[in-house]
Amino acid sequence: MRKAIIAGNWKMNNTASQGVALVNAIAPLVTDANCDVVVCVPAINIPAISEAIKGTNIKLGAENVHFAEKGAYTGEISAAMLLEYGVEYVIIGHSERRQYFGETDETVNKRTLTALANGITPIGCIGESLEERETGKTEDVLATQIHEGLKGIEDITKIVIAYEPVWAIGTGKTATAEQANETIAFIRTTVGEMFCPKCAAQLRIQYGGSMNAGNCKELMAMEEIDGGLIGGASLKAPDFAAIVNFDK
Repeated sequence: MRKAIIAGNWKMNNTASQGVALVNAIAPLVTDANCDVVVCVPAINIPAISEAIKGTNIKLGAENVHFAEKGAYTGEISAAMLLEYGVEYVIIGHSERRQYFGETDETVNKRTLTALANGITPIGCIGESLEERETGKTEDVLATQIHEGLKGIEDITKIVIAYEPVWAIGTGKTATAEQANETIAFIRTTVGEMFCPKCAAQLRIQYGGSMNAGNCKELMAMEEIDGGLIGGASLKAPDFAAIVNFDK
């Protein structure tokens, strides 16, 4: 039985003090959650949020990690820097990183392997654009991202995959629950072919396309969907808590 995981992706939102106020508001609303609860926050907020979540069931995530241990990589963050503040999860390969900052399947793979080597759970993002979906290329695009982004991993059950249809991020559009479930089933099958079906059956796969308080129950009722990577709704305590408590 796969345990659901709901992870907030704050993106470039919230100062440290605003972030502390937000987690202080979220914490009492999610104390009885039956899923893993994660907040992935801007790097500069990590020290403050690390302190704020102590004594709660909220786990700390980052929004990126570099693949080098250290060096001349201005603006990047190493795994050791994240570990010092208790970071347990890291988002890798988000569509915005791919679109705006030149992330590729190759760099996604390198970052993923580095996170795993340091005991940090990667939340690896894959997804297709609207044009790719409308031209029937969804499965080809996802298969390439899976094969290139996950190669070299020894234990696939130690990562989380977030399926994020690019056309449904920040647009207000959402794939139907059936569409999301069907695509995630394809992802699981592809991972099973690459690794092993038993491993794929244990792999947690989130839906990351504008899940919100209004549609979370329907999406989470789908057999293949194991959680959500939440953008805008993670910035509002009542909305994020409603998603975390989808089964209540």
